[in-house]
Amino acid sequence: MVATAIAGALILFAAIGGYVWFQSVSAEETRLQKLAERIGQRAENAIIDARALLVELNDAALEPCSPKHLELMQDIAIARTYVRGIGYWRAAERQCGTGLAEHFTPPKASRIYDSGMIAWWPGEETEVGGVQLFLMRFGRHDVVIDPRLLLNSDLLENHEVGLWVEGLLMTTSPKGVVLPEPETLEQGLTVDSKTQRTMARFSLGTIFPIDVVAVQHIQEFWSVYLPTILTFGAIGIGIIWLWIVILLKFSRSKLGLLAELKAAIADRKIEAYYQPVVDLSTGQCVGAESLARWTTEDGSRVGPDVFIPLAEDNRLISDLTISMLHSILTDMGDLLRRNPQLSINLNLSAQDLESDRLMIELDSAIKQAKLKPACIKLEITERALVDTDEARKRISTLRSRGHTIAIDDFGTGYSSLSYLESFELDVLKIDKAFVDAIDTHAVTSNVIVHVIEVAKSLELDIIAEGIEESHQASWLVKQGVRLGQGYFYAKPMASREFKAFVRKNNGKQ
Repeated sequence: MVATAIAGALILFAAIGGYVWFQSVSAEETRLQKLAERIGQRAENAIIDARALLVELNDAALEPCSPKHLELMQDIAIARTYVRGIGYWRAAERQCGTGLAEHFTPPKASRIYDSGMIAWWPGEETEVGGVQLFLMRFGRHDVVIDPRLLLNSDLLENHEVGLWVEGLLMTTSPKGVVLPEPETLEQGLTVDSKTQRTMARFSLGTIFPIDVVAVQHIQEFWSVYLPTILTFGAIGIGIIWLWIVILLKFSRSKLGLLAELKAAIADRKIEAYYQPVVDLSTGQCVGAESLARWTTEDGSRVGPDVFIPLAEDNRLISDLTISMLHSILTDMGDLLRRNPQLSINLNLSAQDLESDRLMIELDSAIKQAKLKPACIKLEITERALVDTDEARKRISTLRSRGHTIAIDDFGTGYSSLSYLESFELDVLKIDKAFVDAIDTHAVTSNVIVHVIEVAKSLELDIIAEGIEESHQASWLVKQGVRLGQGYFYAKPMASREFKAFVRKNNGKQ
């Protein structure tokens, strides 16, 4: 009987372990499939967009290589972060161009299509400055694309990833990594015990035949999905009950964090910190960006990278935004009433633009605080700009009421110039990644110039984020950038410290 009971328990244990293994593999396969779909869709959108701009250039009635022709090519290129240049050809010779396309003439093309499209795949013959480029030519123009920017490194984690288009390798991350050819792998996720790797291949049903291959060491897989399965084998049948208890406790802790966040938002215990925005020429403070900070009841600090996604996933982000608004008005009401030239920036999410709730709360709270709408500027990240009529109308309404609208982290997404023109905006904030590249040899060092030109072309004010060095501030001033923020001036600070900062930099307030 004892032996039967032990055997039954072991069978149950093995069944549970097998089920956990199956679920882990399935979850990883689903995650990688979503990643592959995002990568493939981004690559396809870039190729389609590039072909469309080539048609636009071919249809433009401009004198070839004239100043207006070059200006048009430059304007189209700078609106797309993955484009490194556009050129004009006559027969087999490049006549002129912008960026890397100005003097770059590659040898024999990789593919020539019946439609007239000509493509050069990345390789040693298309390498410039250590970057293997992808070129598309249609008619009299071609576009030079940096294929590395088709992969979002933030999504790849510890995977080695490759992107194939029409059976030819487009790019890999990390650079130069050798990956299995797609045709050598089965569709989906494969665990290779011999090489101790997990390998995934996904062929996407897109307009262009696209394959994505993702490889990681099996230790990474185990560390994410199966840390407890090994414990099952070592401890035995008694761990089954303990494992259930641990799972329940873990689930409750996750639910507990969510419940505590709900309570903190409801009780307005999410604290607002303020990072000053300064005039780069005078050093005077013109306002600040408000940033959410949370300290739990036991004194633990929870980073915004944890609680903000938690709020978004559980539809609490608008509650958080409104809580931050009231914290700002409580903290800074007196200062803003005495100094109407100052303003505080409030960050919005896509969810905030889905209803009229935020607009109603903004109007009521600002009137109650006896302030003008201009004292609260609204920041929307490029990725959060929702391309819907309702969102556009709400942005337009907020702007008509006197709120300044800023687009934050510009250049980190894939918005085109025409997309930005469709929104009513006032300010463009340059992302820290581009400021870091000032006076360096990084690929993004030239992009910031184009971003500034985009802002000027849209008649937008400019704020540079992440300024940490004096030479960055000096360079920005020379480029006509008036405002900035970053550790060179001040870190995010509590309300009392910010008021002291304003007094010190602006005189008695």
